[in-house]
Amino acid sequence: MHVSSVTQPPGPRLRRYTIAEYDRMAREGFFDGQRVELVEGRIIVMAAQYEPHVAGVSLAARAAERAFGPGYWVRRQNPIRLGKRSKPEPDVAVVVGSENDYIDSGAPENPLLIIEVSDTTLRLDRGRKAAMYAKYSVADYWILNIIDRQLEVHREPIHDPSHRSKFHYADVKALKLGESVAPLAAKDAHIPVADIMPKSPSKPQPRPRPRGDSVG
Repeated sequence: MHVSSVTQPPGPRLRRYTIAEYDRMAREGFFDGQRVELVEGRIIVMAAQYEPHVAGVSLAARAAERAFGPGYWVRRQNPIRLGKRSKPEPDVAVVVGSENDYIDSGAPENPLLIIEVSDTTLRLDRGRKAAMYAKYSVADYWILNIIDRQLEVHREPIHDPSHRSKFHYADVKALKLGESVAPLAAKDAHIPVADIMPKSPSKPQPRPRPRGDSVG
């Protein structure tokens, strides 16, 4: 007896969004009451912020302002554009120019330095976000790791087909308190790790579970 082959329906697949689709959804109120960002087509729900994270963002941003000086804008938790499917909101991003330079052109596309302050998002920041920043040639990417109390400096983004994420940083250094680093675009301005690391809380802090949830 001849049995005809049965065509199986396609299985579930991930729906990736473009920046244009993401912006339209935001305008239509899809994300009201949520903090979200677009990472390689995935809409990521960001974690709640507690005081060590808030302090780390402020300390890192102020250090970047001192290091770069006039002619640069240090953005805090504001969007940047990377390709057609990524619109992350890094904790700190340094771009050329001033606030008014991007009114018509939209979110900046070529950050000189990105700093993510990381506690519950450490896996995301080391993994998917590091791969994204490497893919779009962000030359200087720092993770202020407030769990292990170190600054993780990522440089030399490369395309490596053998790597799981295809893109990563060839040079990664973990700097401890007592060490310092100068941004690639401000080589004369050394920033002590201790200056941007928030102090350890004297009492246990409530912490959300690790996040990196995708809503799309």
